[in-house]
Amino acid sequence: MSVLQRFEKRLEGLVEGAFAKVFKGVVHPVEILNAMQREAEAHKAILAGGRTLVPNRYVIDLSPFDHSRLAPYAAALAQELAQSQAEFIGEQAWTVYGDVIVEIERGEGLDTGMFRVTAEVYTGGEVAPVSAPGYDAGPPAYPAYDQGGGYGPPPGQGGGRNVRLVSGDGRTYPLQMGSTVIGRGDQANLRLPDVGISRRHARLDFDGGQVVLTDLGSTNGTMVNGQRVSAVALNPGDMVQLGTTTLTFRVDG
Repeated sequence: MSVLQRFEKRLEGLVEGAFAKVFKGVVHPVEILNAMQREAEAHKAILAGGRTLVPNRYVIDLSPFDHSRLAPYAAALAQELAQSQAEFIGEQAWTVYGDVIVEIERGEGLDTGMFRVTAEVYTGGEVAPVSAPGYDAGPPAYPAYDQGGGYGPPPGQGGGRNVRLVSGDGRTYPLQMGSTVIGRGDQANLRLPDVGISRRHARLDFDGGQVVLTDLGSTNGTMVNGQRVSAVALNPGDMVQLGTTTLTFRVDG
């Protein structure tokens, strides 16, 4: 079953049998999803290492009439569009920053049946211009957990040991004492732009002596050296795989 077919099936459940009536005479959500997929294709950017970055934030402007008709379903529809777009991006093996976000807004001046899709890379604080040729988004932005209860910049070395994860393209993610949640959602301390990774995928607990990796019930599981794990103490050189991302555990000092 294709992404579009799964989307239509979920829509039928969303409106509880009123599917044909609700969308009769207004823009059809499948048309919107098709347009979102075209926008992702049109705004591909090649990152260092050969990865393909596409927009993760999509703003849908509907005509005033269409917006008023679909208003009761807007929030649920946006969620279904986001899920289907994430599935599509995953099938293409493309990369996004964090979660796929869809916002449905009222577009003044649009005729009934017309809509506009605006796509952009959203990193949580600013929008990146994905249309620029050769655009390289650089390392993903992520907050580092501060044991004092807040968030701050990535931690430095501590206790004479440099404990870190290193990605295949050379990016380094230092670890500090305490817990670090890995995922692609806003609640993760270490965010990775990989649609195969759950919002809260795994947790690393560092007590100053060892690092224990625990899977948090992720959809695709967590692998260490090719073996699926639920919880394991990491050894230097271990290869941790989450989604399509592979990280090497390193300890110096």
